[in-house]
Amino acid sequence: MKKILALIFILCCVNIAFTQQFLNSSKKANKWVDSIFNALSEDEKIAQLFIIRAHSNLGADHIEKVTNLIKQYNVGGLCFFQGGPIRQANLNNYYQSIAKTPLLITMDAEWGLGMRLDSVNLFPKNMMLGAMQNKDLVYKIGEAIGKQCKRMGVHLNYAPVVDINNNPENPVINDRSFGEHKNIVSNYAIQYSKGLQANGVMACAKHFPGHGDVAVDSHLDLPIINKSFATLDSLELYPFKQQIKNNVGCIMTAHLSVPAFDTTANLPTSLSRKVVTNLLRNKLHFKGLIITDGLEMKALTKFFPSGESSAQAIIAGSDLLCLPEQIDSSIFKIKEAIANKKLSKKQFNASVKKVLLVKYNLGLNKKQFIDTKNLTKDLNGLTNHLVAQIAENAITTVKQNNENIIPLNNITKPKDVLPRVALIHIGNGKDNEFVRRMQQDWNADVYHYSNSYSMNYVIRDSIEPRTGVIISGTKAKYDLAQSIIDSCTRLKKYDAIIISVHQYNRRPANNFGLDTAAVFLMKNFSQDKNIISFFFGNPYAIKNNCNAQNIIACYDDDEIIQAKAADLLQGKFRTKGKLPVTVCN
Repeated sequence: MKKILALIFILCCVNIAFTQQFLNSSKKANKWVDSIFNALSEDEKIAQLFIIRAHSNLGADHIEKVTNLIKQYNVGGLCFFQGGPIRQANLNNYYQSIAKTPLLITMDAEWGLGMRLDSVNLFPKNMMLGAMQNKDLVYKIGEAIGKQCKRMGVHLNYAPVVDINNNPENPVINDRSFGEHKNIVSNYAIQYSKGLQANGVMACAKHFPGHGDVAVDSHLDLPIINKSFATLDSLELYPFKQQIKNNVGCIMTAHLSVPAFDTTANLPTSLSRKVVTNLLRNKLHFKGLIITDGLEMKALTKFFPSGESSAQAIIAGSDLLCLPEQIDSSIFKIKEAIANKKLSKKQFNASVKKVLLVKYNLGLNKKQFIDTKNLTKDLNGLTNHLVAQIAENAITTVKQNNENIIPLNNITKPKDVLPRVALIHIGNGKDNEFVRRMQQDWNADVYHYSNSYSMNYVIRDSIEPRTGVIISGTKAKYDLAQSIIDSCTRLKKYDAIIISVHQYNRRPANNFGLDTAAVFLMKNFSQDKNIISFFFGNPYAIKNNCNAQNIIACYDDDEIIQAKAADLLQGKFRTKGKLPVTVCN
């Protein structure tokens, strides 16, 4: 019996140790935290709660500005945005060398460092991952991004997005979500977080209490979610509860108005004590770091003057402030809140010590510098192989009314006779990997329809050769679409027609940037069973051609995914993905 009790005790300790991966307070850790804390002035303690913006592509003036903020205020950390891997590594090393207290390096790298850095290959966005029926592969992606972050000196990645995208018109989350089903979002986000944190990189679930059901971009204004507490609790909060149970290190709060949680007018959830402390801390029992979404966003600045939002966020219960607009006024307002007892010294000190403890457990008690040798090669080491795996697991047959259309050689008899194939390429008017493969594999005739705004401009200024009349962009595009239709349908000269839609916008505004002539072109082929429509991008755009007989969702538009789509037409694999969202009624 004693042995059983001892084993139970050990297992409990292991679980606690894992839960406290970034908050493990050993004697050595506490000693380091106390020594740093006691050496800081009050202003410096406040500044330890600030994560400021940093780029490696904005030149000397920006570098000087960041340098001055580090030296003058001793800020807690940096959030790197656009730039290049070598430039960022060198800046990282320089900034760490001048920092009095080691800097927490963070990035918003939801689909890998390529989201921010040139020369680094991209992973697909979450919605493509949500189409896979393989959660183990999601773990591998989180693991690979964790290895990228580790190699780049990034301690905290603002990922995964755990918002349930239950509003197709969502202008800011959309394909960043794993989908509209709470279990898929929850299970896949858990695997992503575990993959990151297994590599010693803190994951950050966002955007609490759930940013999926909005039609307003919080970068521009304050979205309002009018749902009952019961609905929010069972749906929007569900993925966050699962993240907490599975030991996520950090949660990011959103700038939303949610009357079911707090009825105060124009008070974002990120500044609400009812949401941050009462709900997230006390009711959901989250013990990790809480960080705000960017304090530069209009959802805040529209209602709170500079510095005031920083103070309100700390009073509400946040530990870290992401991108405060004015450091000096933020420090002043937080000191004022402490003096006026709106912010307890105990709560404030606890947040500062928690940040320092996280730094210790991330190895920042020792100097960290990035070796730039083979850096870009190392960052790209895992992407291509994984993207190919993702494509095979995610590409989805949305509809197939002709069972013999894939592989394409099924439609000719005998099968070794090459079918006559046309490709209608809706994109920027230039060849890509899918075009190249269609020509190589099937000797396809290619018809380009340009949907780009630059082509609109060229067409608008063109002159009709017979009359000398300037053609409007809209008429010219319809004429181009009609000429493609006429060429492809004349004398039924093709056994199969492939429509591939590329380079359309990720966001739903203005119909993803797909113009009316492009939609007209697609819909003219919707009743033919020997036509397949491929959508290389946000699957919600499929709504433009719901009546098509055969539809394939490819979710993203890089060369590897295009090559896999071409492999599908050759019968090299069968689709395994399922739509993670509703695209047609």
